[in-house]
Amino acid sequence: MLRRKARRGQGDDHGDPLDAAQERRVRAVLALGGVPQTDLPDGVQQVRLRLLERAAKGYEAPRDVSAWAAVVASNLAMDWHRAKKRQERIGERLASLRQLEHPSGEDTSVLSLAVAQGLDELPDSQRQVLVLRFYADLPVRSIADELGIPEGTVKSRLHTAVRALRARLHEDEVV
Repeated sequence: MLRRKARRGQGDDHGDPLDAAQERRVRAVLALGGVPQTDLPDGVQQVRLRLLERAAKGYEAPRDVSAWAAVVASNLAMDWHRAKKRQERIGERLASLRQLEHPSGEDTSVLSLAVAQGLDELPDSQRQVLVLRFYADLPVRSIADELGIPEGTVKSRLHTAVRALRARLHEDEVV
């Protein structure tokens, strides 16, 4: 029974949706896609999670789980590269802002600390949209889609959060 199940790509009796061969294939696709070795276990877990979510939603199991998992792994590798590039762009922006606006390391430290404290004081929903918009560099539409809320709500939360953070920085006489 176990062999038949594994051959069909249905995982094992322990609830794991991927058998050993499928897991190796997913790891290989991720590695060939440029994902670092340290991130491979997370990538395999993401594939498992997506397969389990698919089953939980009542969707039919893929005809070929191995092929489906490989495609998902390939998409995850592309997502990893996009996120890496986005992080690099953010780092470059922050570095250029620091050089232009705050040549002194002490000024930068004070500003960074004040912004971090201001972010901590914001309500979770406002902090979330602020971080996604300005630190993750996501457009309003993407934030709305990912959070499942209207674009107007994202804009409203952003406006309120920026206003509160700006007030906090002026109050602390940082800017």
